[in-house]
Amino acid sequence: MDEPAAPGTWLVDLDGVVWLAERPIPGAADAVARLRAAGIRVVFVTNNSAPTVAEFTARLAAAGIAVEPDDLVSAAQAAASMVPAGSTALVCAEGGMVEALSARGVKVVERGPADVVVVGWTRRFDFEMLADAATAIRDGARFIGTNEDPTHPTPERLLPGSGAFIAAVATAAQTEPEIAGKPHEPLVALVRQRVPDAALMVGDRPATDGLLARRLGLPYALVLSGVIGPGHGALDVEPDEEAADLAALVERHLPL
Repeated sequence: MDEPAAPGTWLVDLDGVVWLAERPIPGAADAVARLRAAGIRVVFVTNNSAPTVAEFTARLAAAGIAVEPDDLVSAAQAAASMVPAGSTALVCAEGGMVEALSARGVKVVERGPADVVVVGWTRRFDFEMLADAATAIRDGARFIGTNEDPTHPTPERLLPGSGAFIAAVATAAQTEPEIAGKPHEPLVALVRQRVPDAALMVGDRPATDGLLARRLGLPYALVLSGVIGPGHGALDVEPDEEAADLAALVERHLPL
């Protein structure tokens, strides 16, 4: 028997749920529209620290989903919440991380010395960035990583994720990072603060989305449109329910 839609707000991942490398997953926009029409708020919770809020808004609009800034919670925002205003930060990441830190009153610098080194997803990662980050950390900077996701799903293949860059810096600096994003405490605290009525977590990666759900005390719905496909074996966190994609999940909760 189909379950009724969970009351309260649905927390929905982006990569692998709404899109793959910005290519919309069929049915996702209609699924969000059906939830909203039923009075269910949708907040997108992502470990992708690269886009700015405006870039996320534009990408979602292009995918057929209109959002307000309060509809987005990101690992960049969680990482920024860990850095005191007035600090200096060396950032190995894209504009979304720079934006979040600047909004908090943190000065972003290109090289050390710095109070903090923040590492996230970036296509600009190279030897010089690695050397600068490792040097600043060895000189005493606090080391924060946005998220540990080892891969980033695209329609063609899995690309290196933030976790790959963070691991390189950790090895070079011989220092373990503090992690901000799903499923770690900084993002858990941010979600609790901003979405007190959260009812369900929807995501494609059990190790992050599933564990975040458990730490928030929420049920976890796994969709098979991202890094986990049909026929999978044992998972890091067993989902409370499973569906082919977001559209199929919403159809189960809100049957026509």
